[in-house]
Amino acid sequence: MRMTLLFLAGCGFTMLLAGSQFAEAPKKKEKGKFDPPAIFEPTPEVLLQIKNKTAVLAAQVAALRKDPKRHELLPDVEIFLRGAENIVRFKEFYNKASAQWTLDTLDRGIERADQLAKGQTPWTRLATPNVVRGYRSMIDGTAQPYGVTYPLSFDRGADRKKMFRVDIVLHGRNSTLTEVAFLNTHNGKKKPPADQDWIQIDIFGRGNNAYRWAGETDVFEAMDAFFDGEAKFAGGHKADRNRVVLRGFSMGGAGAWHLGLHHPDVWCVMGPGAGFTTTHDYAWKGKKDLPDYQEKCLRIYDAINYVENARMIPIVAYSGGDDPQKLAADNIEKRLKELKIDAMTHLVKPGVGHKFEPDYFQKANALWSQHALKGRPSYPAQVSFVTYSAIYSKCDWIQILALEKHYEKATVEASWNGKKHVIKTANVRNLYVDLPGKGTKMAAIDIDDQLINAATTTMIRKLPQGDEESQFVDLVRDKGIWKAEKNRVIAEGHIEKNSTLSGPIDDAFTSGFVCVLGSGDTFHPAMQKYVDAKLAGFKHDWAKHWRGELPTIGDYAVTPNEIMDKNLILFGDPQSNLTLAQIMPKLPLKWTKDEIEFAGKKYKASEHVPVMIFPNPLNPGKYVVLNTGHTWPSADYAKTNALLYPRLGDYAILRMADNEVATAGLFDEFWKVK
Repeated sequence: MRMTLLFLAGCGFTMLLAGSQFAEAPKKKEKGKFDPPAIFEPTPEVLLQIKNKTAVLAAQVAALRKDPKRHELLPDVEIFLRGAENIVRFKEFYNKASAQWTLDTLDRGIERADQLAKGQTPWTRLATPNVVRGYRSMIDGTAQPYGVTYPLSFDRGADRKKMFRVDIVLHGRNSTLTEVAFLNTHNGKKKPPADQDWIQIDIFGRGNNAYRWAGETDVFEAMDAFFDGEAKFAGGHKADRNRVVLRGFSMGGAGAWHLGLHHPDVWCVMGPGAGFTTTHDYAWKGKKDLPDYQEKCLRIYDAINYVENARMIPIVAYSGGDDPQKLAADNIEKRLKELKIDAMTHLVKPGVGHKFEPDYFQKANALWSQHALKGRPSYPAQVSFVTYSAIYSKCDWIQILALEKHYEKATVEASWNGKKHVIKTANVRNLYVDLPGKGTKMAAIDIDDQLINAATTTMIRKLPQGDEESQFVDLVRDKGIWKAEKNRVIAEGHIEKNSTLSGPIDDAFTSGFVCVLGSGDTFHPAMQKYVDAKLAGFKHDWAKHWRGELPTIGDYAVTPNEIMDKNLILFGDPQSNLTLAQIMPKLPLKWTKDEIEFAGKKYKASEHVPVMIFPNPLNPGKYVVLNTGHTWPSADYAKTNALLYPRLGDYAILRMADNEVATAGLFDEFWKVK
C-alpha cells in the first residue's frame, strides 16, 4: 500500500475505477519504448457528457475571473478544467477508466467552482487527508496541479508547536500520465498509511521531462504555493521549511539527483532511487562525440558534475541490485570516494530490478527521518559550493552572481566564525554574501586572502507571513582585485552573463515568456514558411509535452508590461516583426533582405535564419530569443528525457531548407562571440 501511494508513478500508474464506458478495444500499440499506449475511445454519448460538463465548468471559471476576490484560489478550480480539456484535445484516454475519471474530474471542478463563488474553500483547510491543489505558473499563466497528503495525525488545532516534515516526491516516467490521471490519484478518498508522519507533496512537473527546464520550475512553484497557502489560508503554519525531504524513483530519481545537488541548501536530505546522473552513460551507454557547445551545455544538468555539493546535503539513495539504473548511484558513490566526501548511504536490495521494494523503502525512510529531525541550519558555519552555470548560483548565505567563464568549474569555500567571513573562490567574478541577523551595517570579509571591511546593502522581501529584511555584501572581482559595492548601478549598455541571464536558448522558457508574432510580410516567402512551421511545432510541443499554453501576442500589441516582465520570443525578420526591427541595431548581427552578417561571416538571407538568445536591449534584465522554441527535435520527447539538452547553445545560423546548422556556439561572459 505504501509503495502504491508514494511511488505509484515510478513504473507507471495502474489505476482501476469501475463504471467506465468505451466504444472499442484498444488500438494496436505504436512502437517505441516511451510511446503512449493505445487509447480506449469513449462512446459518443460519454464524449457528449464530457463536452457538456466542460462547458458548464468553463462558464463558471469565466465568471470567477471577473471577481478579483477569487483570483488567488482560481487555479484550484482551473486545474480540473485544463485536465478535461487536455485529455480530449490530445485523445489521451489511456485507461479503461479514463472517461469516467474525466467526468469525475469535471464534477469536482464544478463543485469547487460553486464553493469558491460562495467564498467557501474547504479544500484549503484539510477537509480530507488527500487533496489536489493548483497554482498559477509564472512561465505561461496556466494553472498547474500538485497533490498534498497530510498524515492522519495532522491536526491544525492541536499542539501548535509541532511542525511536520515535508516530502517533495517526484514521479517516474509514465507514458500514460495526464492531468486527469494525476487528479484522480488525489481525489480525497485515499488515506495515507497509518505510520506516515510527514506531509507529502506529489509533483506533477508538467509531465515527463526529468524535472528539467519548466519541469524544474514547476517543482519550486508547487512547493512555494504549498508553503504560501499554509501560511495564508490554512489557519496555521505547521509545515517545516527547514525539514524538506526530496525524493523520487526512476525519472523521479534522476530529478532528485539533479535538484538535490544543484540546490543543496533547499533540502535536509535527498533520497534518489535509480534515475541517471550523466547524459553520456545513460543516453548513449558511453562517450558520444558532440560539438563543443553541446558538450558544455551538458554541464548544466549532469548531476555528476555537482557531486561536491554533497558536502552540504546528505544522500540516502536506493537501487535494485539488478537494475541497470543502479549506475546512477554507483557513479556518484565512486566520485564521492575519490573526493573523500562521506555524505552518502547507498541502500541496495540484491536480486531486484527496477523496483523500490516496500521493505527497503522502510529502511530508507528511517534514515530520511533521522536527517529530517536535524533539519537544516539557518546559517551554517561552513558553505561549500560548486557550479558550472550561474543558473545554479546559490547555497545558503553565498550566491554567485557571475562567473569568469561559464561551463567551467566554479567553487566557493566559505566559513563564518561569528565575527568574520573567510571565503576562497575559483572562477567567480561576482558574489553576494548574506549576513546573519538584522541591522548589520559593516561586515569583515576575507576573500581570497584579501581583507575587506564592507558596507552592507539592505534587501526587503515580500512574503505571505510578512516583510523579511536582510543584509548582504556585493563583492565584485576586477583584474584579480575584489571590491565591495553598495547599491551598485550598472552602466547603460553594459551586459554580462549572470544568475538571471546566462543562456542557453532553452533557458528562456524556464520563466515568464511571450511569443511575439510579426504582423508584416517577411523578406522572403521561405522565411514565412519556416516561421509558421517553427511556431506551430513549438505550440504543439508546449501544450502536449509541457502541459501549458503557448503565450502569443502580435508585435503591435507589445506593451511596457511585456517588456518589463517577460522574455520576448520574436518570430519573423526585421521587415515582418516591428519589435525585432526596433531592437535590431543593438543585436550582434546585421540582417537585410539580401544577407545576414554574423561574427564576421555573411549568409544568404533567402536561405538562412538566425536563432539566438540575447539580453533584451529594451530591458537588459530579460531575454529576447529569435525564431525558435526549445532547440531539440520534437521526436526526442518520445525517447529518453536525458536527451532534453540544448542543441544550439546561445546562437546559430540555420539553413531553412533542411534546418541544418551553418554555425552555432556560445557567447562569452559579456555576450560577445569570438
